[in-house]
Amino acid sequence: MKLDPITLEVLNHKLTAIAEEMCLTLQRTGKTLYVKETADFACAIADLDGKFFAYPNDMGVSGFVGLDCLPTIEAVGALSEGDVIITNDPYRSEGLATHLPDVQVIAPFFSEGKIIAYGWAFLHASDLGGNVPSSISPRNNTIYQEGLQIAPLKLLDQGRWNTTLLTLLRNNVRDPDSMVGDLNAMVAALEKGRRRVSEVIAQHGAAQFLQAQSDLLEYSERRAIDVLRRIPEQSYTFTDYLDDEAGVGWPVRIKLTLKRDRDQVALDFTGTDVQSHYALNIASNGKPHSWVVLRLLIFICSLDDSIPINYGIVRPIRVRSQPGSLVYAVRPAAVGVRHASAVRVSDTLNGALALALPEVMPAASGGTIVPVVVAEAKADGSNNVQVVEPLVGGTGARKGADGTDGRDSSISNLSNNPVEAVEAELGIRILRYGLRPDSGGPGQWRGGCGQVLKFQLLSDSAELLARGMERLRYQPWGAAGGLPGMSMEVILNPDHPQAQRIETINVLALQQGDVIEFRTPGGGGWGDPLQRPVAHVQQDLILGLVSPAYAHRYYGVVVNADGTIDAEQTAQRRQSRKIASKATVAQIHHGAFRQWWDSVLPEAQLDTLIQVLFQAPPIARYRLRNAFFQEVFGSDHIHAVRDYQSVASATIQQAVTPAIERLQQQFFPIK
Repeated sequence: MKLDPITLEVLNHKLTAIAEEMCLTLQRTGKTLYVKETADFACAIADLDGKFFAYPNDMGVSGFVGLDCLPTIEAVGALSEGDVIITNDPYRSEGLATHLPDVQVIAPFFSEGKIIAYGWAFLHASDLGGNVPSSISPRNNTIYQEGLQIAPLKLLDQGRWNTTLLTLLRNNVRDPDSMVGDLNAMVAALEKGRRRVSEVIAQHGAAQFLQAQSDLLEYSERRAIDVLRRIPEQSYTFTDYLDDEAGVGWPVRIKLTLKRDRDQVALDFTGTDVQSHYALNIASNGKPHSWVVLRLLIFICSLDDSIPINYGIVRPIRVRSQPGSLVYAVRPAAVGVRHASAVRVSDTLNGALALALPEVMPAASGGTIVPVVVAEAKADGSNNVQVVEPLVGGTGARKGADGTDGRDSSISNLSNNPVEAVEAELGIRILRYGLRPDSGGPGQWRGGCGQVLKFQLLSDSAELLARGMERLRYQPWGAAGGLPGMSMEVILNPDHPQAQRIETINVLALQQGDVIEFRTPGGGGWGDPLQRPVAHVQQDLILGLVSPAYAHRYYGVVVNADGTIDAEQTAQRRQSRKIASKATVAQIHHGAFRQWWDSVLPEAQLDTLIQVLFQAPPIARYRLRNAFFQEVFGSDHIHAVRDYQSVASATIQQAVTPAIERLQQQFFPIK
């Protein structure tokens, strides 16, 4: 029998508090900066079907509420009290682990000899072995290069540690003490959850506890449907791109068609590129996985901010994706930098929702999340591998509000690391950590500014890793006439005459005294920039978020030498700009590179290309894709994309259709 509303509300708050106390336990006892400061972890309680019914409101990674523990639980078999399961295998866990550093642990919670729920925790480990320190390289092309794969196994068997597994772990990671320390922290979090659940059962009884699980999921599902009904019952198609594949390939396309049909929303990724040769892939197993539906989860929770956070929110969502695509990768595809694709999926879904609800949805976020990692050699031969900062851009503006500066919750809510904590753990000096002026997309409401991180190496040698560098070409798009945010830039030794612009980082060797500066993208603007109140532009000038030259160019605001605004000249300039433009603005403004790309490779032709590729054997698809682009752009294809403004667009346009036809006829001749 269903619980009465008051009892359900009480249990919801108690169970959410347990999940949050588990998170606090994990964070306070964790070993690495990833856990202690960045908060790249989460804890929850799952029902007997492995779905989360109690999840923290605002601690750790909030977006994993849609993950599924059941395949991992079933892979291990019968469980006893004191057992703890461990895995980090994205394929064997069917997407519970999203890349190898995300170590997952699950413990059964018993009542009177029967399993009544499961505790879950995960954290991002600083290193799991593999090709590079921190295990994640954008240029890995198979999961076997990415580190130790742990199939679902028992880490603890009836309370006793699996010493064989621990020995295997210690021998395969670069910082074994940190790894074991973080494992202990996760086990402590699970034990805290088990004790608190026992207290709730003692007070409310096992029957009410079990009933609360299904009632909470059903309640959140109903409320999610109420929000989703705001989407008109039509189809909305949107396309966005990743810049390239680890700096060596072509732009990667993500296409999505969103359609609401009564109480369900369908997401169709047909037209999305084949899975990457490199580490951008998402192992979703074709499910409504958190990485492909997260923007809808945010949409629902933003418009109903008191909805209980649990798996019920994603129940009304259906996903269609093709095996072997970027968003449904199959083994042994590398998945280490899957977060870069997840961010762009989020932007693509945001764009589809913006077509449906333009006055509700924001412009694109900064569109990049870059965990900047430094690995230093220790005297004993191991490595000190620590995250300096999980860099993000700014959020997109929306009608009625500017974007948030220096924060981006598109797929995560990771914390920034205090400068003092970073300098205490690593041999570096932070020279600047702040907001990037002029990076937010101009609009009636301004996009949030990106970040600047500049630091110097103090040690004799170290290795720098920065995976997920994106939006160097495809800018964060503006909406409703707003302009795109500024692109990302990374500069090595920026104050030196031989400063070097970096477009991708696999492992960058640095020497003592080297300086690296990251400049992340700003979010897209919303609305006509000439409609932005002059007082708001003036405030941006005072805060240093916008320069006088930028205010003049995009907002039509004339700034005097003393920093004051010339009201008369500003009015005249804005009026002349409006007359010249006739107030005709595009709904979505993607930026110059995307406009060029669409002009030489129209959507319909790319649809055909991808259809042809999916007809080919999986092992041949990536090779055929590269062959197509090399034929169209010529042998110096990397140069053609980087210096696109100097490329003869007409020549490319003329080559596209014959290249597709030759590809189709060569491998699939028409009979």
